Amino acid sequence: MRTVAGFICGLIFGLGLIVSGMSNPAKVLNFLDLAGTWDPSLAFVMGGAVAVTFIGYRLSLSRTGPVFAGRFQMPTATDIDAPLVAGAALFGVGWGLGGFCPGPALTALPLAATGTLVFVPCMLIGLWAGRFISGADTGAATTR
Repeated sequence: MRTVAGFICGLIFGLGLIVSGMSNPAKVLNFLDLAGTWDPSLAFVMGGAVAVTFIGYRLSLSRTGPVFAGRFQMPTATDIDAPLVAGAALFGVGWGLGGFCPGPALTALPLAATGTLVFVPCMLIGLWAGRFISGADTGAATTR
């Protein structure tokens, strides 16, 4: 049942990306082009995502435990260090240059657009390299 729930959530997320146009890198690049063909719609999509996430976390964390797991797993790190800032900067530069972030890139992959066919393998290599270079699993979490 956990796999089915994950599939349904991923399907809803992917459909939301397609309906909002976020799987189109031109839309993202137009959002970043303040002096040219600026398109503010990405801000509304992000605002909607923040609102849904806020409500979802409030509802989820008010429960005694998750539905499909024995306990909640929450991140424990709170410090802002050089690897975090460097990773965020690298993500932002890649997002700005390519017009993709991971979710929309995977959603657009079946379209076989040239940019996607280059971006996704490079993203996967970058994820692997980041774990290899850091030498640690980045999934540190605590239970509640």
